[in-house]
Amino acid sequence: MPDAPIADFHAVVPAGGAGTRLWPLSRAGYPKFLLDLTGSGRTLLQGTVDRLLPLTGPGHVLVVTGTRHADAVARQLPELGSEHVLAEPSPRDSMAAIGLAAAVLAQRHGPDVVLGSFAADHVITGLPEFGATIREAVAAARTGAVVTIGIRATEPSTAFGYVRSGAALGVPDAPHARRVVAFTEKPDAQTAADFLATGEYSWNAGMFVVRAGVLLDHLAAQLPALHDGLRRIAAAWDTPERDARLADTWPTLTRIAIDHAIAEPVAAAGGVAVVPGGFGWDDIGDFASLGALLGADGEPTLGDEAHVLRVDADGSVVVADGRAVSVVGIPGAVVVDTPDAVLVTTRAHAQQVKQAVDAWRERGRDDLL
Repeated sequence: MPDAPIADFHAVVPAGGAGTRLWPLSRAGYPKFLLDLTGSGRTLLQGTVDRLLPLTGPGHVLVVTGTRHADAVARQLPELGSEHVLAEPSPRDSMAAIGLAAAVLAQRHGPDVVLGSFAADHVITGLPEFGATIREAVAAARTGAVVTIGIRATEPSTAFGYVRSGAALGVPDAPHARRVVAFTEKPDAQTAADFLATGEYSWNAGMFVVRAGVLLDHLAAQLPALHDGLRRIAAAWDTPERDARLADTWPTLTRIAIDHAIAEPVAAAGGVAVVPGGFGWDDIGDFASLGALLGADGEPTLGDEAHVLRVDADGSVVVADGRAVSVVGIPGAVVVDTPDAVLVTTRAHAQQVKQAVDAWRERGRDDLL
């Protein structure tokens, strides 16, 4: 049945990062995945779980987050239950987070379950297409491949990594799946344009679908110490020894992204496949992206429109927190008003907001971060 949950499929939702390019809206203590940035009444994290539950069924979603955010995550997702929130003592990047979830799933359900990893802070539209894509990815993963989802590149962006597709995988239930030739980190503008001209490249959104045992076997081959440490922690996860194993083992784990640890080397050996994603996707990487998401009418606002006034300020992005905000004569401005900090920039400079965060940190203003 196309609408039934996928058998033996578990979703893993890494929920980390501070979203510094969305400061001062997103903070280290309350990052963007805990915020409602779309005006839908649901946070990005809640929206992520909402679209995954129909594919996994109840009890098959794990959120991996920091101990600092675990209580907030549990409050936002009471339907999951505490056993489905895995709290990391400190950030060790995506390989440790996803690897921990894979090891816990293998411990609880066996190595043949398929997991899909989906970031907590992305916005996806076209849910029927999303579901169909994930079903193909799961079918491809059951053959032993590590599967990634390729997002159709709509412009030669330098903000995303790229995936190059090769020959068809040849899996009947995954007719669109193809071998991955290579992953490329964020390219320059000319290289990105060249990529798009070939028709062989898609954006890398960091979504991976793979059998838990396959992922762990690859990790054992590539980074055996990291694999062994995660297995040791997972073996103790549902026992009274969990805290002890986290204390003595977690700080020793290699800090590395799953792209570098698994995707790139396994792709070079022919073990990675890509399924093209026929759905809308946005990682809301900065206020320019947020503006595009909020306002096709040219007046993107997060908050009460009644508190916002624009005069000769077309396309300005305004985040209003109760006070009246007036933008006059600055098309493409970005104004973010929060109780303790105000940001004023432009959509063209949206990627530079991280520099303000770094500068306040250098001044010792951790209270603003």
